[in-house]
Amino acid sequence: MKSNRLNIIGILCLACIILMAAPAMAKGIKERMKARLPVIVQLKQQGIIGENYFGYLEFVTSTIEQQELVNNENADRKKIYAHIAKKEGASVEQVGIRRARQIVENAEAGEFLKNKEGRWYRKGQ
Repeated sequence: MKSNRLNIIGILCLACIILMAAPAMAKGIKERMKARLPVIVQLKQQGIIGENYFGYLEFVTSTIEQQELVNNENADRKKIYAHIAKKEGASVEQVGIRRARQIVENAEAGEFLKNKEGRWYRKGQ
């Protein structure tokens, strides 16, 4: 439950940033991300997907479930990162890496995370 709340808070924070600058785009992204969240949480709990160092979802194993959902989530994240990057004069990659740090902090024990060197690890292990 804690993980779900933290994930929702993180997504809503990103969506709020966009809401201030691009209301029409933000509303659609926020709604899509919120709708995808339960499946994303489930896939993380099953160890099928994890969060990479650049702030995107990635498949941990050869089991590919819900690939379109993961691709769509990553596309929306990239739009958010691009908007923030433009506003802050940063690169999309820099914004994604910053977001990935937040994701790591809020990740539930046992969730898969990918470090800078490209190695998967489980939080708390």
